[in-house]
Amino acid sequence: MDKNFYELTNEELIVEFQSNGNEKCFEILMQRFKNPLTNYVYRFLGDYDSCIDVVQDAFIKVYRYKGNYSSIAKFSTWIYTIAGNLARTEYQRRRRRNWFSINSYGDEEKAFDVPDNSNRPDVAADMSIKNEIIQKALMKVRDSYREAVILRDIQELSYEEIAEILQIEVGTVKSRINRGRAELKKYLKGIYND
Repeated sequence: MDKNFYELTNEELIVEFQSNGNEKCFEILMQRFKNPLTNYVYRFLGDYDSCIDVVQDAFIKVYRYKGNYSSIAKFSTWIYTIAGNLARTEYQRRRRRNWFSINSYGDEEKAFDVPDNSNRPDVAADMSIKNEIIQKALMKVRDSYREAVILRDIQELSYEEIAEILQIEVGTVKSRINRGRAELKKYLKGIYND
């Protein structure tokens, strides 16, 4: 019986989960989306620990608010929208926290230490040096452009799906992707010339 669930589309799985509360369907969705969402959020945040938290929160929201999903939209669009919103919130929270911590006065212990991720074993195991260089360059790209580039070039979503996730027009998506690619090319050129 479980075998049949694996043959269902994402949309069929979430509808089965909504109507019958079948948690096996939710588990299959988690298996299908865990790695793609982790990759997407990591590329946006540039921090593995925060990425894991955001992806976990995204799945919690899907579980908790399963009734909010409408079969009008693709499930992938819905879950990427949730993960993207959480990632942007986390990114802004980290930026505010970093600014206050770095600029704090007095002898109080700083709330944020700039981590040295260059020798992390999980980074060395999961990414080649080339990917690390690309990730560093990607983190320099303007936020709105970076997200569009990640969704298109790494997650391989269509322009229409990206427009729906980001809640912007398709023309704006294309523009952001082009500008993001141009910025990324500029940063990679600078890295390779050093």
